[in-house]
Amino acid sequence: MQNNIVVNKVNSGNKKSFREYNCLKVLKKQKYLIFMSLPFVIWLFIFKYIPLWGWTMAFQKYMPGRSFFEQEWVGFEYFIKMFQDSTFYLVLRNTIAMSLLSLIFGFTLPIVLAILINEIQANKFKRVVQTISYLPHFVSWVIVASLFSKMLSIDDGLVNNVLLSLGLIDKPIAFMGEPKLFWGIITFADVWKEIGWNSIIFLAAIAGISPDLYESAMVDGASRLRRIWHITLPGILPTVMVILIMTMGNLINIGFEKQYLMRTSLVRDYSDVLDLYILDYGISAGRWAFGTAAGIFKSVVSIILLFSANTISKKTMGVKIV
Repeated sequence: MQNNIVVNKVNSGNKKSFREYNCLKVLKKQKYLIFMSLPFVIWLFIFKYIPLWGWTMAFQKYMPGRSFFEQEWVGFEYFIKMFQDSTFYLVLRNTIAMSLLSLIFGFTLPIVLAILINEIQANKFKRVVQTISYLPHFVSWVIVASLFSKMLSIDDGLVNNVLLSLGLIDKPIAFMGEPKLFWGIITFADVWKEIGWNSIIFLAAIAGISPDLYESAMVDGASRLRRIWHITLPGILPTVMVILIMTMGNLINIGFEKQYLMRTSLVRDYSDVLDLYILDYGISAGRWAFGTAAGIFKSVVSIILLFSANTISKKTMGVKIV
């Protein structure tokens, strides 16, 4: 029995040495790739991890100009104030609502567009459609906000003029002054701006599907819809799941630029989101610690959503990225 124990220890030691040898062999083989990734790792450490030290402000009565050791520590005081603030729950509602609308339409429609573009047989026309669809991505949100404000204006706005000419309305509608319309307007503007750009990665995934599968399906008499359903969609499913997991992780980080540019005083209850809340009630008000506390809340929620989506994807589809 003692000999067996010795043999097992020797075997486990040999296995460990073999794994270490393989690891060193892989590292040596991929040394140039590792060297190429080092600048990114350094950038990530400097600009993403070191600034996390600033999270300590959320637990201090932070006063600019004082050293770290001179700050007054207040524990979770600002977190308690944030959760007791009714405005926080209002902006949280707006953030979740606009994020879900963006997920539903901003995630699914690029997939549909990619499939439709892929089905176009004329290559020149396909390239023209693809180019036109992703050009709005390069347009600044300042221009997009001005464009939509002009089109939805009650003073000779294109949308109101068309609706009036068709007899669908009796008088112009103040679209930018209707609070309950703001979420839809923002979602439509965002989809219009980004649908073409977001479809590129799905087009790349479709291009990776073997043409032999389509040829075999055509020989078997499968219609175009059948080929899309049984070949294209399953073929891009891993890519879709990875993008979905990453999108879920950023679900609450919808930014503030488009809301800031397109909001008016009449729609503040429906336009303000968490980032605007941090800007208006934290940084602009000189409440640095309060703004940091709200930022930590966003980060924690994002981490929870990311790992939740990753776990669900792993159990249901067998796809994970974390």
